[in-house]
Amino acid sequence: MQLKHLRTLLNPQDGAAKVTCMAWSQNNAKFAVCTVDRVVLLYDEHGERRDKFSTKPADMKYGRKSYMVKGMAFSPDSTKIAIGQTDNIIYVYKIGEDWGDKKVICNKFIQTSAVTCLQWPAEHMIVFGLAEGKVRLANTKTNKSSTIYGTDSYVVSLTTNCSGKGILSGHADGTIVRYFFDDEGSGESQGKLVNHPCPPYALAWATNSIVAAGCDRRIVAYGKEGHVLQTFDYSRDPQEREFTTAVASPGGQSVVLGSYDRLRVLNWSPRRSTWEEAKPKEIANLYTVTALAWKRDGSRLCAGTLCGGVEQFDCCLRRSIYRNKFELTYVGPSQVIVKNLSSGTRVVLKSHYGYEVEEVKILGKERYLVAHTSDTLLLGDLNTNRLSEVAWQGSGGNEKYFFENENVCMIFNAGELTLVEYGSNDTLGSVRTEFMNPHLISVRINERHQQGMEDNKKLAYLVDIKTIAIVDLIGGYNIGTISHESRVDWLELNETGHKLLFRDRKLRLQLYDIESCSKTMILNFCSYVQWVPGSDVLVAQNQNNLCVWYNIEAPERVTMSSIRGDVVGLERGGGKTEVMVTEGVSTVAYTLDEGLIEFGTAIDDGDYARATAFLETLEMTPETEAMWKTLSKLALEARQLHIAERCFSALGNVAKARFLHETNEIADQVSREYGGEGTDFYQVRARLAMLEKNYKLAEMIFLEQNAVEEAMDMYQELHRWDECIAVAQAKGHPALEKLCRGYYQWLMDTQQEERAGELQESQGDGLAAISLYLKAGLPAKAARLALTQEELLANTELVEHITTALIKGELYERAGDLFEKIQNPQQALECYCKGSAFMKAVELARLAFPIEVVRLEEAWGDHLVQQKQLDAAINHYIEARCSIKAIEAALGARQWKKAIYILDLQDRNIASKYYPRVAQHYASLQEYEMAEELYAKGDRTKDAIDMYTQAGHWEQAHKLAMKCMRPEDVSVLYITQAQEMEKQGKYREAERLYVTVEEPDLAITMFKKHKLYDDMIRLVGRHHPDLLSDTHLHLGKELEAEGRLQEAEYHYLEAQEWKATVNMYRSNGLWEEAYRVAKVHGGANAHKHVAYLWAKSLGGEAAVRLLNKLGLLEAAIDHAADNCSFDFAFELSRLALKHKTPEIHLRYAVYLEDEGKFEEAEAEFIRAGKPKEAVLMFVHNQDWEAAQRVAEAHDPDSIAEVLVRQARGALEEKDFQKAEGLLLRAQRPGLALSYYKEAGLWSDALRICKDYVPSQLEALQEEYEREATKKGVRGMEGLVERARQWEQAGEYSRAVDCYLKVQDSGSSGLVEKCWMKAAELAIKFLPPQRSLEVVRAVGPQLTGIGKHSAAAELYLNLDLVKEAIDAFIEGEEWNKAKRVAKELDPRYEVYVDQHYKEFLKNQGKVDSLVGVDVVAALDLYVEQGQWDKCIETATKQNYKILHKYVALYATHLIQEGGCAQALALYVQHGAPANPQNFNIYKRIFMDMVSSPGTNSAEAYHSWADLRDVLFNLCENLVKSSEANSPAHEEFETMLLIAHYYSTRSAAQSVQQLETVAARLSVSLLRHTQLLPADKAFYEAGIAAKAVGWENMAFIFLNRFLDLTDAIEEGTLDALDHSDFQDTDIPVEVPLPATQHIPEAQREEVRDWVLTVSMDQRLEQVLPRDERGVYEASLVAASTGVRALPCLITGYPILRNKIEFKRPGKAANKDNWNKFLMAIKTSHSPVCQDVLKFISQWCGGLPSTSFSFQ
Repeated sequence: MQLKHLRTLLNPQDGAAKVTCMAWSQNNAKFAVCTVDRVVLLYDEHGERRDKFSTKPADMKYGRKSYMVKGMAFSPDSTKIAIGQTDNIIYVYKIGEDWGDKKVICNKFIQTSAVTCLQWPAEHMIVFGLAEGKVRLANTKTNKSSTIYGTDSYVVSLTTNCSGKGILSGHADGTIVRYFFDDEGSGESQGKLVNHPCPPYALAWATNSIVAAGCDRRIVAYGKEGHVLQTFDYSRDPQEREFTTAVASPGGQSVVLGSYDRLRVLNWSPRRSTWEEAKPKEIANLYTVTALAWKRDGSRLCAGTLCGGVEQFDCCLRRSIYRNKFELTYVGPSQVIVKNLSSGTRVVLKSHYGYEVEEVKILGKERYLVAHTSDTLLLGDLNTNRLSEVAWQGSGGNEKYFFENENVCMIFNAGELTLVEYGSNDTLGSVRTEFMNPHLISVRINERHQQGMEDNKKLAYLVDIKTIAIVDLIGGYNIGTISHESRVDWLELNETGHKLLFRDRKLRLQLYDIESCSKTMILNFCSYVQWVPGSDVLVAQNQNNLCVWYNIEAPERVTMSSIRGDVVGLERGGGKTEVMVTEGVSTVAYTLDEGLIEFGTAIDDGDYARATAFLETLEMTPETEAMWKTLSKLALEARQLHIAERCFSALGNVAKARFLHETNEIADQVSREYGGEGTDFYQVRARLAMLEKNYKLAEMIFLEQNAVEEAMDMYQELHRWDECIAVAQAKGHPALEKLCRGYYQWLMDTQQEERAGELQESQGDGLAAISLYLKAGLPAKAARLALTQEELLANTELVEHITTALIKGELYERAGDLFEKIQNPQQALECYCKGSAFMKAVELARLAFPIEVVRLEEAWGDHLVQQKQLDAAINHYIEARCSIKAIEAALGARQWKKAIYILDLQDRNIASKYYPRVAQHYASLQEYEMAEELYAKGDRTKDAIDMYTQAGHWEQAHKLAMKCMRPEDVSVLYITQAQEMEKQGKYREAERLYVTVEEPDLAITMFKKHKLYDDMIRLVGRHHPDLLSDTHLHLGKELEAEGRLQEAEYHYLEAQEWKATVNMYRSNGLWEEAYRVAKVHGGANAHKHVAYLWAKSLGGEAAVRLLNKLGLLEAAIDHAADNCSFDFAFELSRLALKHKTPEIHLRYAVYLEDEGKFEEAEAEFIRAGKPKEAVLMFVHNQDWEAAQRVAEAHDPDSIAEVLVRQARGALEEKDFQKAEGLLLRAQRPGLALSYYKEAGLWSDALRICKDYVPSQLEALQEEYEREATKKGVRGMEGLVERARQWEQAGEYSRAVDCYLKVQDSGSSGLVEKCWMKAAELAIKFLPPQRSLEVVRAVGPQLTGIGKHSAAAELYLNLDLVKEAIDAFIEGEEWNKAKRVAKELDPRYEVYVDQHYKEFLKNQGKVDSLVGVDVVAALDLYVEQGQWDKCIETATKQNYKILHKYVALYATHLIQEGGCAQALALYVQHGAPANPQNFNIYKRIFMDMVSSPGTNSAEAYHSWADLRDVLFNLCENLVKSSEANSPAHEEFETMLLIAHYYSTRSAAQSVQQLETVAARLSVSLLRHTQLLPADKAFYEAGIAAKAVGWENMAFIFLNRFLDLTDAIEEGTLDALDHSDFQDTDIPVEVPLPATQHIPEAQREEVRDWVLTVSMDQRLEQVLPRDERGVYEASLVAASTGVRALPCLITGYPILRNKIEFKRPGKAANKDNWNKFLMAIKTSHSPVCQDVLKFISQWCGGLPSTSFSFQ
């Protein structure tokens, strides 16, 4: 066995912190460690810590550190832990099956000395050693402890054998004692076994020996009787120290001993029968091993150390994978752990005899284990974890295994069938048969329980092809043999083993009854047959019939149904049985009658217990109830009273169930005392008769036994006194007379005065009955009787007695009834109140004491509150006018809406303290808007903000806070809250708060502080995108400094700094990462450069291997050469690519040449095999001597070239003679000739030609003559011709000059060609400066003759973009100009556009201009007066542009007197909150209110348009910076006025709203500072007059006449304001410039006013309301209180207020309802429109309002 370190479960500490003990649970699921601080840590099987708990001292007065834990062990069921402590106690903790279960102490055992060690080998048995030398046993069942044996020496160690049936204890004097609870037949001795040389602190009991060790550094293995088997002596090893602990593997074949820094492993060799030492596990700095624990399956070993560390090791001999599905771990020679890799389940396969497991196979659909040892066979079921080991002599591996039966493995070997039951270590049976087909063998093992049969194990098999044998496997004898005339091809026993089915080859199905030995043929042509699992129901197929035998005892009774396919199987589960039939391509399920199957089987078997068990699985349905009733009936008939009791319990018949329970107790007692069936006892039979309500039969049974008393008792118990007296009479019972006579007396004696009173009452003696009732303490009955009889009521004394008794008994209500009956209302009322009969009290008070009703209602409410009937109390408090109590009750009853209703009716000071409580409720329901409104009513806006904050609705909280708090306070609040969130680790919430108050930098700082870089980057990207790259770079540097390179890489790459990433990895030696980054992010050659640097850092062979691996060797050599690292390049080529060496020499030579090191370069050129390059180098540097030397030595072919080059140098210096000599030496006279011609030295040229090339002399002379002739030509053609010759001669500059001299001579085509040719030659052959001059000269000439495109192309050839664009613009080729600007220099796009716009403007092409400059186009439309086109175009642009031109158009319209059109414009396009538009809106308003003819129903739509525009404007103002400004307030007033005007027009269209229209006209007077005063007073007076308000009409029209006079005089000074004192009608109003009312109407008014004033029948006072002020005035002059105006009439709302959601908006309930009713009756669309507007304006309508759908 080998130890392999897996993990550290508990990290060691710096000092001594000893792990005192450890233990693995029996089920391998838990591992416990106890540390020096007395805390038990619990780990799961994977080594993850899952739980912990602290131990406790025996007595807290000594402190928590007064003890140490010395021993710890899990219970066999793994749900408890025993803890042994040095403070003389053992605690047993129940830890439960699941992690996190509560830990409770379930046992404690107090001892006389310290517990030193502890084991828990078996259920309820804890074995432990004490410091005083005793080894004791604690029984957790009885909670008592006893001594097993005692010694005089401290117990230092305690261990058990592998089975847990024996214990070994080691003592301080070296003694080792053995004790067996069960020696399992080994015959080994008990008592003192060995005297070890030192205290055996390390003690282990292995399979074949006992291993002990201690401080003498020796390991001794003792035999079973104490003799020394082996000794391992390490006393001379200086590295070894004392052995402190030891543990044996669960299989007992390995032992591990712990010492200092070391674990020693001993493995038992079965072949050599000796212990073999494996390589020790040495771990430096482990320190002393203080505890060892081996997992029960042998796969893990844990070691605890002196410093508190716990290390886990894997233990195995070898490990293998089986079919990639199972892992086989050999943890010992005889133990294998089989692990299913997919599910993780494990099974421990172990040889109980210690034999070595040789081979493990997993067969039978990978469910069953088969393993061989030398003498046994191991079998197991992986699903049920049932394992068997049976003796088996090897047969060469010829066995065949069949696993069709889940309970039994069938093994065929050499004609013999062996059966092994899983979980049993003995073979079940063995028979001889040659038929190995599982269909010809049937085994039934206890598959269905039957009464009177504990074990039922049967086997049916074929002896030969026609003979079946049936064997009882328990007894091992044959119970039946069947000989058949035909070959049998299928057989199967039923589950009880009483019936055998078999089929022959002729498809005949036979049924054999084993008990009667009878055979019956039950079906022909049987193609399928199967027993239904769990029953004796049979299913078979006969051709196209499905045959079902529900009762196999009657085979002739078969249920048949037609099917259209073949039966393929049976499925039973989920409470139903289905036969699966394939019909074509589909499978159809035929359901069988489950009730008949299961219930019928049990009833037929007489197995009522099974029937009961089946019924318990079913839900209670009518069918199930019927089955329970059937079973109860059968159980009663069969006298199975316990089952009958269960049936009645299931049926819910408690009485019968209880009666049967008592009956069963009698029967059981009789059975115990006298034996036999207790159901035959007469009392049981009589009780059963009573159960059937057959009392006469019960009486007869009692009387048969002469049990007269019991019969009478039965009747008396049933209170059937008549039958009781009849029995007494029949039997002449002596107590008959006494019974009859004493019945009444008995009632009295037993103080049954009530019964006696009833008896007297029935006899008509009311007075006596009342006396008895009063005596019985039943005054209520007495009162009832008295109330029914008037003569008794007349008895005053009697009534007084009754009432006194009632009051004494606190039956106040009944006493009140009595007092009321005798006309004593005062006393009746008092009694009703005391008895809390408030309904009667109130009814009485209404008649007798009306003044008391209010007090009683309040008392009634108080009583209901005490009774917790808060709902009911509310109305009583309201009746009693106790508003506060009503509110408290409503709140207590959680009647929130009712509470709000009551609060709304209260004074604000009273209501304000209750609103927050209601608000808290709505906040808890997350109805935050309602809660906010209530908080606002309670003046607790801060609470509303807190509510939103706690709910995480920061936006609403912020919005609310901004309304009621200063912005800086809001910021402080939010930042403080965010910091609190930050402390709690709620960073996202903190972020939201910071961002809400526009402090994202604080959020960024927070994330940076907590190193949440992803969130930090997210915020930077959102709020500071310009800093994102720098932030990534900064984070990358920080993370790099912290060594978090992967994260740093991410940020560098996000900052697009891949080079920084590469350098980071390079500096950290992570070349692979650097290479990866460079390859992915660094472009085509970056990774090659990194690979090169990597290789260079490695050098030598390593560099070659790396570059070969990357496929970059040759590229690296080239790179090294490119970077002048020639040494590295030579090294690489020398090691790997020798053919590259010359190339490197060549490149090195070129490098040296560039550096001016010509001699070294010469040597390298020659080494590279390139001497010509050396020659050219010297030629280039005009070192002719060196060039000549190298050429002569290494490259003779280059000598002539050297001379030619030298000659050229001489020519450049005009040393023609020297040049000539050199060329002649090089034998190149032709070159000399050419040079002379080029120089114009024709004489020298002719001389050389004559001397060396005489053949060319004639041609040269002709050429010379032509040249001379040309020089004499003049005129344009001459210029052109000369230019061409210069061009051909390569003298392009001269050719260009000639071409440019050509001027216009009538042929523009020739001139253009010449200019173009000049430009072309200049561009191609002349220097840039010269070509630029030429093109600048030619370009204007071309544009001058209209060749703009040609000129532009020339300019573009020299990148003169501006000139080219100008050429195109001059030629009006705009598209070309734009394309050139866009593609070559976008800076000129604006330049082109500007010119294009000017061109379009000049041409007047507005439609084209729109696509270029929409604003310019719009301005042009305005100039041209095309307003519709302007607005249409502006509509397609942005909102700002549109409203600029809408405002311009509106201004134009207003100047033209088109106020209505201006209004329509804003109706269509909306009214933005631009301050520059305010005057327009005011002008529209003033024009509108001053317009004549608007006081009519027809004017509604105009007013509605004005109203809607102003509403849109006000809504926009709220969202703008102008919110709450004076302008905003003025427009809100204008909106209100427009609403009144539009509502007035709407009301004028409905007859029943005439007064509403009049009131609106009156209400408008309070706004005459904005309205024409004369027009307003005229309309108000006329409206008041129309509805008969003559007082008001007179005053208003009189005022109107005063105003008309003032207008004519031009001053208001003469006006008398006395009529309007203490009203809100302004007296200081603007004087209208003109009269708004025509002269004729003014005269009519004058006449009427004069007539009325002459009559003197009217008072010149305005009507007043309950406040004592003018009824239409909002402000009460006496109090200064301002009422809200009604939305419908404008009048003040004094009562019956209907509030809307928007603050400050309300309506008078009567006016509102009147308006709604008018809409419903008239269906007026304009009124509906008013209602719709009010809904928009006020945030919705009240719930009772009108719908305009």
